[in-house]
Amino acid sequence: MSLTNIDEYMSENLAKAITNPLFPGLDSALRSGRHISTEDMDNHAFLSDFEVELAGFYQRYNSELVKAPEGFFYLRPRSTSLIARSVLSELDMLVGKVLCFLYLSPERLAHEGIFTNQELFEEILSLADEKKLMRLVTHRATGSDLDKEKLFEKVRTSLRRLRRLGMTISIGDSGKFRISEAVFRFGADVRIGDDIKEAQLRLIRDGEAVTHAQAPTQRSLILDDEAVSPQEEQQQDQAENDA
Repeated sequence: MSLTNIDEYMSENLAKAITNPLFPGLDSALRSGRHISTEDMDNHAFLSDFEVELAGFYQRYNSELVKAPEGFFYLRPRSTSLIARSVLSELDMLVGKVLCFLYLSPERLAHEGIFTNQELFEEILSLADEKKLMRLVTHRATGSDLDKEKLFEKVRTSLRRLRRLGMTISIGDSGKFRISEAVFRFGADVRIGDDIKEAQLRLIRDGEAVTHAQAPTQRSLILDDEAVSPQEEQQQDQAENDA
């Protein structure tokens, strides 16, 4: 293809976008399911500048570049997308819903937006139905301290997965994190209403955050998540424990 007819295939702005040094890393992040919030200033500004051109670029892969009302960007693969998709687990969904609830709560301001794994876990135990939570560990779970310890480890695994997707931002090696506005991906069904915090709490307490009974577009979240094997998750656990 000669340079004289390149505009037939690619606009000048799109050419500028994909030749920008930021693009390879950003493209990989979007394809892996990462949500780009305003915290990621360079990448967010880049997407804002080239939103139209990159939206057309990803359409070629049957995927939609979405800018949410809260300002974060993500890729939404269609059923015919050439970009791999996966569905988050029930516990991933619940953790995401609780993170969104915390983002909306006064506690976020009181904590300067910073939470710990333990604080998240205690919030999940206080908000969600304990029997349903225990079934996420095993159907034979009784709510013993051992079962709760197993649940805590599963919550940590879900939190790591959501961190890779851009829902939280780690603060050093302290085990603390800050919640990104990208958690509104788990609150899309409560954006409309008089009190979205109360609506989010209802979803959690009614168990609607952990059910596959409804259509995926209503109650589950299809994301372009990276697959992590149990062995890799154990290695990540060990790394965090050693930190």
